[in-house]
Amino acid sequence: MKNQSLAGHPPIKFFQGEKWLVLTGLLGFLLAGVCAIWVMLYGGFVAPKGDVSKAFSFNAALGVFLLSTAAIIPFSSLGKRSRAYFRWSYILLALYSYGAETMQNFRGVDPRFVKNGTPFDVAVGSIFTFVALLLVLFYGFLAVQYFRKKAYTLQPKLVMGIRYAMIAIMLSFAAGVWISFNAGRFVGQHGNIIWLHGVGFHALQAVPFVAWLCERKKHVYASCHRLIHLTGIAYLIGLVAIGWQTFLGSAILEWSVLPLLAACSFLVAFMPVVLLLRKKTSTQMARNL
Repeated sequence: MKNQSLAGHPPIKFFQGEKWLVLTGLLGFLLAGVCAIWVMLYGGFVAPKGDVSKAFSFNAALGVFLLSTAAIIPFSSLGKRSRAYFRWSYILLALYSYGAETMQNFRGVDPRFVKNGTPFDVAVGSIFTFVALLLVLFYGFLAVQYFRKKAYTLQPKLVMGIRYAMIAIMLSFAAGVWISFNAGRFVGQHGNIIWLHGVGFHALQAVPFVAWLCERKKHVYASCHRLIHLTGIAYLIGLVAIGWQTFLGSAILEWSVLPLLAACSFLVAFMPVVLLLRKKTSTQMARNL
């Protein structure tokens, strides 16, 4: 896939120059597949505290995250050296995360919250916490690049969508930090922080996708920028509603104001995709007549 840059600049490709980060993302799917087979054959629980099903979801989620990140890095306006610094740092951090999550759950140890573990288990868990913090800090460095004028000038619509995604990802990282300080994902009677943590990361696919659809259309709505803003703002409102409902210690699937606000917000965020795809279909049909 290519995106047309402004005059005087060569077209930028998704995933351009990020082969190794892509392969690291695909490794997550491979490890998730191994975990899935184990769960189907033997179940997820491994005494005393391990759960291979958690390793499955973690590896798959991290794989998707790395692939999505690899797709958008070429639009960050980072120089060659800075990109290499981010790439290899993130690859090393991801490899440790894969290893700690998978190995420890197979050994029957919760890799994040070690209780009565061996010195080895405590060391792995402590390093895992430090690695998680570095993942946040390095991604913050990447996120800032999309708010620079240089990135926006080269790819206005796509970078606009990525900016909203970066804000959502920071909220997800904040939820991850919340889980760490809370020593678990559950809050109050029914609150579950993992919803905010997980849904926020999917903004990296959802909002830039709308921007990408806009980029591909030469005769699209004059209000295309507004569609991107609509998607981004609605998605963020949905995340804030989920976060507030969780903070109150309530389930996000109950019939109350905040869950309904979140559901409506995500529905609104999805509407521009339908509009843009319908426009594309209508244009193709008109050309065929």
